[in-house]
Amino acid sequence: MAGAFAGVRILDFTQGIAGPMACMIMADHGAEVVKVEQPAGDAFKDHPGYITWNRNKTVVRLDLRTYEGLHAARELLATAAAAVFDHRPGELERLGLDSATLCAANPGLLHAWLPPYGREGRWSQLPANDALLSALTGVAFLQFSYEDMPVQLVTPQLAYAQAMVGAAAIGAGLYERTRSGKGQALMVSGLHGTCAVESGGAIRAGEVFRVGTNSSRGGIPNYRLYQCADGKWFFLGTLTPQFFLKALEVTGTLDIITMPGIDGDFTNLLLPANIPAVAARLDAVFAEKPRDEWMRLLGEAGVPKGPVGTREEWFAGETVAANGMRIEMEHPTLGAVTMPGVSVKLSNTPGEVRHLARPAKVEELAPPAALPAAGADAAIGEGPLAGVRVLDLGAFIAGTFAPTILGNFGADILKVEPFDGDAFRTYGLIFIGHNRGKRSLALDLKSPEGRELLYDLVRECDVVLDNYRLGVRERLGIDYATLAKINPRIISCSVTGYGPEGPLATDPGFDPLVQARSGMMAAQGGDDEPVFHQVPVNDTATAMMAAFGIIAALRAREVTGRGQNVETCLTNQSILCQSGELTQYEGRRPNPVGARDCPGVGALQRFYRCGDGEWLAIAASEPGHFQQLAAALGHPEWAGRMTAEQALAEPAGSRLAEDIAAALSGFTRDDALDRLCTRHVPAAPALRVEQIFSDPFLAANGFLDEYDHPQFGPIAGVRGYAEWSRTPGGFRGRAPLVGEHSIEILRELGIDEGRIESLVAAGVVRQG
Repeated sequence: MAGAFAGVRILDFTQGIAGPMACMIMADHGAEVVKVEQPAGDAFKDHPGYITWNRNKTVVRLDLRTYEGLHAARELLATAAAAVFDHRPGELERLGLDSATLCAANPGLLHAWLPPYGREGRWSQLPANDALLSALTGVAFLQFSYEDMPVQLVTPQLAYAQAMVGAAAIGAGLYERTRSGKGQALMVSGLHGTCAVESGGAIRAGEVFRVGTNSSRGGIPNYRLYQCADGKWFFLGTLTPQFFLKALEVTGTLDIITMPGIDGDFTNLLLPANIPAVAARLDAVFAEKPRDEWMRLLGEAGVPKGPVGTREEWFAGETVAANGMRIEMEHPTLGAVTMPGVSVKLSNTPGEVRHLARPAKVEELAPPAALPAAGADAAIGEGPLAGVRVLDLGAFIAGTFAPTILGNFGADILKVEPFDGDAFRTYGLIFIGHNRGKRSLALDLKSPEGRELLYDLVRECDVVLDNYRLGVRERLGIDYATLAKINPRIISCSVTGYGPEGPLATDPGFDPLVQARSGMMAAQGGDDEPVFHQVPVNDTATAMMAAFGIIAALRAREVTGRGQNVETCLTNQSILCQSGELTQYEGRRPNPVGARDCPGVGALQRFYRCGDGEWLAIAASEPGHFQQLAAALGHPEWAGRMTAEQALAEPAGSRLAEDIAAALSGFTRDDALDRLCTRHVPAAPALRVEQIFSDPFLAANGFLDEYDHPQFGPIAGVRGYAEWSRTPGGFRGRAPLVGEHSIEILRELGIDEGRIESLVAAGVVRQG
């Protein structure tokens, strides 16, 4: 069957990671993607990830600096449903490829712009670089570390996030275009990608905000890395009281819960004063036995845990294979190439990898298929997904954050919770950040009356999403087959830890367990101990891809009239979020590795502390940058002792790095940045978390906004994940209280007052 975006032509004018990967996701799901490259090719053409990020595309080469190339590009644009750009601010206007110009010429065009940072301000002109973006947004200082310093991740998680949320936004724009027949401008910047992974991190209540911990093992003892007697590591993923009590029982440490200060209350474990003693106690206990024995004992008790492994072992393993996330293609010059598969599965319109990038001439491109006519009853409003109603049965992050994204794009999100609420509410601000813009219905789904009420809601909704463990949907009678009989247009989305098949399918799956198994922690730690990523990589990526899958199914439904089942899992995203690192072939260059508190991957690509105690990031990547850096810091003699190419290869702990650190210690950060930037050396300030709430660059680009919450008071949190010109999205409100909207929702969906009263009286529905 054709993919969900079959018949849609997208022109991809991007290079590097974020834009190409976003277009790859669209191409995997049926879109005809034509990649327009300059004559010299993509700047990342020699990066192993280029092979994966540009699969399923046709590549044409046009020199946009010439009249002929620009004219050919405009002729191609007249045939496209969407065009994707990643140029820095001002560049598209100079070429006449800006949204105002192109949408005037082609009113049906979705003009998608994915700039590396933002729309305006000094730092918007920097070249795309994850370290610079993590510096500007506080992500580097949020990362768990032992020292008070920013940390660079060795995988480009912010670029991957921009790609995934960008694909979801492009899909939403095309869905709306199918209904209205109209195009518009869309922007998904690097800041929007950061918002998607830091919705629970870039948040403040009054003067309370999240900070990194003084350990890369994890901030709380029930959710932390531990080393065993044989020196091997694992992650204990007991996020809920029930799981943690099981772990204490297995380890013979149940007395921990009665320690002074904890006093039988699980939430007291999260208090900073109690964390060191509990963590030290568990450190000592887990050091008594080898890891395999602990894995057996904890596994028999159903305790979530994840042994730390390498990405190569994970990629070659049964779980990845069972999910179709390892495929092999034949490259014309490199031979066999192994790469990630398609990470979100649609039952009726599945995606597939059809071919690697293949060259073509513009005149060889066939005209695109005609797009379906707009429906006469198309619902156009505040967001491209306006009129879409979602039943959110998810909890924690991976499941329930996907509807948050859909809500930011305009959908109406009804969060269905048990009477005591989503268990993740215990974690306060993180919950608030990942559940904004929803309404809450508290419902006992285990009762026959509650299930019947849910079926009534399914008749009035478009999407049902859950992240139950394998088999729970069937036991509750809310699997896709059952729901489709009630509403044939329903789209059902299931998010799991390890997918529906394979040796881990029935295991509980939390983000750091998959971080551990997939090699992310080992790669970040390098030769030191493994490192727990503060960014909930697999959770947020799975939410973004679940949102994309739902949007793809909505778009397919406009064509077929039928709903379908959508599935994805944390395992799949652990591969997608290492797609550049896991594209393998004989002779490929090695991946960078980190360290316990990784300052960077090279002397010219790392964080440095300045004389005033503030930090900055340098991201020199071209030979000319080295000479300019040496001159900017008053040491032109550095360029005489080594070539620029040698300097670019110098490690983060080299003599050159020491010399740069010594020179920067003589300047304030602002002075150093002026010296570097006036010589065009890519550099940016590394903001501490508290600084992002008042930073003028972030404010100018709408990174955050403010609102009130009845429990937490004034909140500052991320504004959103995309911006549209004609159908603006945005959150409808704050995160809800448990059952706050129960009665309102039931009335709105046509449930009569007598039945509502009986459901409340019978304890089936709770009103907030």
